[in-house]
Amino acid sequence: MRVTIYEVGPRDGLQNEPVTIPVEVKREFIRRLADAGLTTIEATSFVHPKWVPQLADADELLADLPRRPGVRYPVLVPNERGLDRALARGVTDIAIFGSATESFARRNLNRTLDSQFDMFAPVVERALAHGLRVRAYLSMVFADPWEGPTPPEQVVRIGRRLLDLGCYELSLGDTIGVGTPGHVERLLDAFAEAGVGMDRLAVHFHDTYGQALANTLTALRRGVTVVDASAGGIGGCPYAKSATGNLATEDLVWMLHGMGVETGVDLKALVATSLWLAERLGRPSPSRVVQALAKEMR
Repeated sequence: MRVTIYEVGPRDGLQNEPVTIPVEVKREFIRRLADAGLTTIEATSFVHPKWVPQLADADELLADLPRRPGVRYPVLVPNERGLDRALARGVTDIAIFGSATESFARRNLNRTLDSQFDMFAPVVERALAHGLRVRAYLSMVFADPWEGPTPPEQVVRIGRRLLDLGCYELSLGDTIGVGTPGHVERLLDAFAEAGVGMDRLAVHFHDTYGQALANTLTALRRGVTVVDASAGGIGGCPYAKSATGNLATEDLVWMLHGMGVETGVDLKALVATSLWLAERLGRPSPSRVVQALAKEMR
């Protein structure tokens, strides 16, 4: 078995950092991630700088980003203006970001649950016409801070609509990290019952309650083979204050390698990358594997 890791550190990991990170550091971070063997590295986002100031340098970053053969560098694109910028920079892979709940759709997108598709549809249509691959994120799939638990049937309904637009993959996001293995089983079973294969789904867990690895293992046993993770466990969501760090890529790789699952990732090189970044962020990595291996690497 082989698992594809969708590395989100440079975008989802860094977007909530309070201190502006130099573009040179971001560029070097991405280069080091590719050196460690990661083949999908989400580089940045074309969201308006007013909303996510940390990613205001997206154009500058992409202009001089060293590209490695066999590595994809997707970019989050919120709307048609963002798509215009992506096309101008020669981006080949984009992602759109939808909500499974009414409250988060209004706060994050300034749209209703259903009207968010009025924004997504032209983006996906134009992107596909230009030969781009389009991924969809779906946030708050288990619960949100305002409405509580999210009904699985609602998640499936919104998720299928995103796939029907032409997205090749749907990433299911536990944005505030409240999900458990039981939640994962029920949601994936609901998608399967609706005719959505596990090959169309990815998972994106936050570790707020320490459940990210257990949830990932549950998804893998249900047949999911694409997992989002962030080097060093950095990250959060600027629109959901209860969202803490992402599943650490190192913790994921340690588990997968221990299971005999192929990832193509050099774990020591990845740990060295997260230690390098932690120095620049001015704080230690929250990843348990980074902490453990750092002692051996000294």
